[in-house]
Amino acid sequence: MANVIEKAKQVIRIESEMIQCLADRLDENFTACIEKLLRSKGRVVVSGMGKSGHIGSKIAATLASTGTPSFFMHPAEASHGDLGMLTAEDILLLISYSGESEEILRLIPALKHRGLTLIAMTGESHSTLAKVADIVLDIHVKKEACPLQLAPTSSTTATLVMGDALAVVLMEEKGFRPDDFARFHPGGSLGRKLLTSVKDIMRSDHLPIVSSHSDFAEVIQTMTRGKLGLCIVKKQEEILGIITDGDLRRSLNRTDKSRFGLTASEMMTHQPKIVPQKMMATEAEALMISEKIKELLVVDTSGALVGIVQLFDTGKIA
Repeated sequence: MANVIEKAKQVIRIESEMIQCLADRLDENFTACIEKLLRSKGRVVVSGMGKSGHIGSKIAATLASTGTPSFFMHPAEASHGDLGMLTAEDILLLISYSGESEEILRLIPALKHRGLTLIAMTGESHSTLAKVADIVLDIHVKKEACPLQLAPTSSTTATLVMGDALAVVLMEEKGFRPDDFARFHPGGSLGRKLLTSVKDIMRSDHLPIVSSHSDFAEVIQTMTRGKLGLCIVKKQEEILGIITDGDLRRSLNRTDKSRFGLTASEMMTHQPKIVPQKMMATEAEALMISEKIKELLVVDTSGALVGIVQLFDTGKIA
């Protein structure tokens, strides 16, 4: 098995080396490509055959999810009607490592006739595809990880990495933010986290509230009914403090007074952490972790108490 592990490591080493070579060869063509895509008002239409097509599908998906409208068009289907999906403002990203893929080259006359911008992603700078393209992105690799030098390995990885480089640079140049990402991924756990506010997860019914003069017994009864392990101390609409299980223990330890003689004002934590209901749940979670607390009081725009959010609640959106 040691030999098997070494073979796997060799594959990874070869592909890593080829990727580094790819980075070293980035030039003005990459810059021109980014500038063209930033100015475009259309979509990026990615097309490739075979393994290049599989990689192209992923590149299109990554572009689309990071703020650059894109989709994959199968080259064989394109010549049988799918060219009708293209608009005059679209840019074609054509992938063929050899630059001689028949299905891709067959599309060139129709694409040129419509005046569409063609970006070639190829490993052969003197290929037919490279010669007809407006911009050429060089994905050449000196060596495949396949010991027979037949199966696309390093070359497909290079193609994928070049696509990622395009997507990431574009999203940064466009100022793509986490909330933008969330809008494109509402069904995923990350999207839910980034779109969920404190208002969506807070507890707002039957909040456990006591006055500053409430005695120990009333505090315990209120906490027990509330089932949150805490109660809020208020004077009319003013929030005075919060009493947690920890506050109870600490107040008992620091005084010789009988627990039945303690009032809420003597046990509470003054100036509890208060957040607006529009705060994002992820921000609330980060705040609780950084402050080493397990709960936040939530207020509306007028400052009135409307709920409680606990660290446990933020786990519901994971």
